[in-house]
Amino acid sequence: MTEEKEKEVKQEEQGPETGCDEPAGADAESPVGAEEESPLREEKRENGEGRCELQEPPAEGDAESEFVHPEGGWGWLVMLAAMWCNGSVFGIQNAFGILFLSLLREFGSEDDDDLRFKTAWVGSLSMGMIFFCSPIVSVFTDILGCRITAVGGAAVGFIGLFASSFVTSLGPLYFTYGVVFACGCSFAYQPSLVILGHYFKKRLGLVNGIVTAGSSIFTITLPLVLSRLLESAGLQYTMRMLSVLMFILMLAGLTYRPLLPAKPRPSRPGSPCPPFRQVFNFNIWRSLGYRIWAFGIPAALYGYFVPYVHLMKHVEERFGADANKEVLLMCIGVTSGVGRLIFGRVADYVEGVNKVYLQVSSFLVIGLMSMMIPLCNVFGGLIAVCLLMGLFDGCFICIMAPIAFELVGSDNVSQAIGFLLGLMSVPMTVGPPIAGFLRDRLHNYDVAFYLAGIPPLVGGAVLCLIPWVERRRRQKEQEVNMKMLDKKNNQAVC
Repeated sequence: MTEEKEKEVKQEEQGPETGCDEPAGADAESPVGAEEESPLREEKRENGEGRCELQEPPAEGDAESEFVHPEGGWGWLVMLAAMWCNGSVFGIQNAFGILFLSLLREFGSEDDDDLRFKTAWVGSLSMGMIFFCSPIVSVFTDILGCRITAVGGAAVGFIGLFASSFVTSLGPLYFTYGVVFACGCSFAYQPSLVILGHYFKKRLGLVNGIVTAGSSIFTITLPLVLSRLLESAGLQYTMRMLSVLMFILMLAGLTYRPLLPAKPRPSRPGSPCPPFRQVFNFNIWRSLGYRIWAFGIPAALYGYFVPYVHLMKHVEERFGADANKEVLLMCIGVTSGVGRLIFGRVADYVEGVNKVYLQVSSFLVIGLMSMMIPLCNVFGGLIAVCLLMGLFDGCFICIMAPIAFELVGSDNVSQAIGFLLGLMSVPMTVGPPIAGFLRDRLHNYDVAFYLAGIPPLVGGAVLCLIPWVERRRRQKEQEVNMKMLDKKNNQAVC
């Protein structure tokens, strides 16, 4: 018998060559039987019992590696839409210092300490709710997609801001501006970070820098526009004009067309709803690096929003009511935009989680500059402080998403960012009211700004642990992989 005939006889006895240790007859069943057995096969593969590589469904990581990011095309339009989102959401939030003074005049007196404390809570509640809602937003983003979540959020934000223009007392403003408008901003904002990962990978740092620069552009221009609108049209009409920005944001969200393959979300038998573990992705907390990051960032932000709310009033008290205080917000906005473009591009060249060191340096400078604000007895010195603070503020913001991608991967990045922003809500909310309380008791903002500089220094020191932790994790993974490879080689030899 020739060798060819011997091979044919063996193939008839063993079945077709599939490279699988399981018998070929297992696949010769009816489609129903195959469907019933497929979960068992998957479980075997997960436990290492089966070795059939050809019949395995592609893993999520493999599907992601096969996906080629366009690095442009429609993505540039998505980038511009996300840029408008960042600008309209945080431009309005950062300009609350201008609205703060107008609210004091509208509902009472600037010299009323009690009213100042209550009014500061409007801006703090609004900023805090944007971050507090983020874990919920991440779940909606995973289930409904970026487009529906963003458009719906912009619509809610428009309703809240437009309704705020009709209130006649401070109380309803807590709900319309502090809750409804802020929740809409949260649902519109987070998808703008996630959708960028569908179109860009190599240029993700640069694109995030350009997108986050949108808030800088709005922070530069809105104070001047708002000051003139408030003088000529009043508070109510100014808020109605701001609601137009949210209406445009609804149209911008329509461009968020997803590209990455959606993750399979099996539902429970007899229920259309996915399991709880599929809705809330707790796998991200298994990463020690992410846990440190999720603790260090909020710890650094207790004083972050204090200058945006109280710097205008501090300038009036230190340099007089005629001081050109809007210039300071412009300085922060200009250099923050420059910093986002510069450090966003630099982040593309920094390997892996070493990007965290950029955030550490930004917190160090922001903390020191906050402490320098009370020491500036010359207006020019305050301008220099704001320029530096804005530059490194841009560094901190633009690399948030790239670091999240590095720590948890693109499959988990939506909820990783969501949970982080949710944890950031507490320090962003309580910081400014505490600063206002200290000012009322001590009759100046000096101690408030000194204390606002301490949390960024502490948080930055905590973040320094992340690269070390991630290096150790990779070393252990390499050791485990080498042991498994050696074991397979020994089994093959045997």
